[in-house]
Amino acid sequence: MQSGKIQHIWKILNTVPDPEIPVISVVELGVVREVSYNNNSYKICVTPTYSGCPAVKTFTDDIETCLLKNGIDNFKIELVYSPAWTTDWMSEKTKEKLQKYGIAPPSKVIACPLCLSENTKLISEFGATACKAMHKCVDCLEPFEAFKCI
Repeated sequence: MQSGKIQHIWKILNTVPDPEIPVISVVELGVVREVSYNNNSYKICVTPTYSGCPAVKTFTDDIETCLLKNGIDNFKIELVYSPAWTTDWMSEKTKEKLQKYGIAPPSKVIACPLCLSENTKLISEFGATACKAMHKCVDCLEPFEAFKCI
């Protein structure tokens, strides 16, 4: 009975941008794990990228605001830490969006998102967020962030 509404909620959630990487949604990032309906209420299960992620409060607030704006008011957002989030939850399409945005997607081989050269070197284990590291392309000399494989 509620499956059509659940699909609608997934579509709404797919419009909520990741607060740190606005070209992908929280659904594309893989942090929205489940939408279910029970006891006249929707449950939105969210798994942070890591337990200390500072963006969690922002994206849960953004999810709440977006649902309310779209007339969904009978819901609860639940943080779920197990199983732990992994970059494997990102689709290939999401990884392509990251690359086009200038962030090397998670991969065992780090390629420059600008010239696609694999001749890159690590500058710092830490980028603008804990999920990313700073690299430099040896061929085109551009610095870039790479999403860490988690």
